[in-house]
Amino acid sequence: MNTTAPVRSRIVSVDLLRGLIMIVMALDHVRDYFTPFPYDPTDLSQASAGLFLTRWVTHFCAPVFVFLAGTSAYLYRRNSGCTIGHLQYFLLTRGLWLVFLELTFVSFFWQFGYSGVILQTLWSLGWSMVALAGLLYLPMPAILGVAAVMIFGHNLLDGIHVKDFGDYGLLWALTHEFYFDQVSPHFFVAVGYPLVPWIGVMAAGYGFGLLLDMEQVRRDRLLVRIGLGLIALFLVLRFTNVYGDVRQWAPNPRGLLYSALQVLNTSKYPPSLQYLLMTLGPSLLLMPLLERWHGAWADRVAVFGRVPFFYYMVHLPLIHLVALIWTTTAFGVVTLGDFFHNEFPPGYTPSLLRGYLVWAAVILVLYPLCARYAAYKQAHKDKWWLSYL
Repeated sequence: MNTTAPVRSRIVSVDLLRGLIMIVMALDHVRDYFTPFPYDPTDLSQASAGLFLTRWVTHFCAPVFVFLAGTSAYLYRRNSGCTIGHLQYFLLTRGLWLVFLELTFVSFFWQFGYSGVILQTLWSLGWSMVALAGLLYLPMPAILGVAAVMIFGHNLLDGIHVKDFGDYGLLWALTHEFYFDQVSPHFFVAVGYPLVPWIGVMAAGYGFGLLLDMEQVRRDRLLVRIGLGLIALFLVLRFTNVYGDVRQWAPNPRGLLYSALQVLNTSKYPPSLQYLLMTLGPSLLLMPLLERWHGAWADRVAVFGRVPFFYYMVHLPLIHLVALIWTTTAFGVVTLGDFFHNEFPPGYTPSLLRGYLVWAAVILVLYPLCARYAAYKQAHKDKWWLSYL
């Protein structure tokens, strides 16, 4: 570590954008446990506009979370003055730590049991960190080249499926296909986040750090241009159906509103090119505005953005525990929010209003916990293990 390197200030918009993403993430998980519907919220032949948009807004979470994790790696090196080797070691060890947590604690939190493993956010985030540690042997143009190939080219793999690999199908699922298998009567494997193109998204986020080093006026101008460019490319690809998503756009028989919503109905598992353009473009466009957002509310949102890992690890068991208490008391069942079953007890009715009210309550409970942990982390920067929490 180069201890003489100057410590630069945090990029406010990074903390604020990440904080907003963490807040919205809880909405999706509250919906899973407190107001599941008997059909997919993205099924526009059945879902209401409100339900679809409630699900759609949470689509921003994973891409921005992974992208900013790459950016944070760049800023970590810039601010600390550490060597590439030190950063590689940190990414490798923290990445493997996240993978371990996904396989153990987080899979348990989803189920309050251990009848299977669910490979989602921390799984992709952890392996992307490990991959980025290896990519750091390359010069920055090569890292960005790898990112571009993964993000823009991975939909060429859409025609390859798990069944094409026989006994080795799981390896392909881990690479590029959503997968669920009840491998035994008492154990399943669910691959929600295949690693391609998430590794590319993190690598792109690392390269994005170069832009944040620019003078603010120039940086904001480029952010607006890049954001608008990504949105424009998304619209061109979406309306032409040329490339970039297996869910092609077509007018919806339910009318103009649902035809417009169909434009936003892109594929998340794995995230298509159109999905990434749709989410990352507006997020980059928002950053110059966030840089100018000040006041008490901005400070509160930034708290969540400074301790995203702590937030993530606390919000899952909190939401599930409260849901378990509610469903046991109200319906005599352990949970409504099982991702793989949609048999609801008598008397249960899905309610978006209930979901939003519980979401607000969860955020209110989480804020003081996150604020205290953020203050503790700030006051104990000398404790190395806090970097892993």
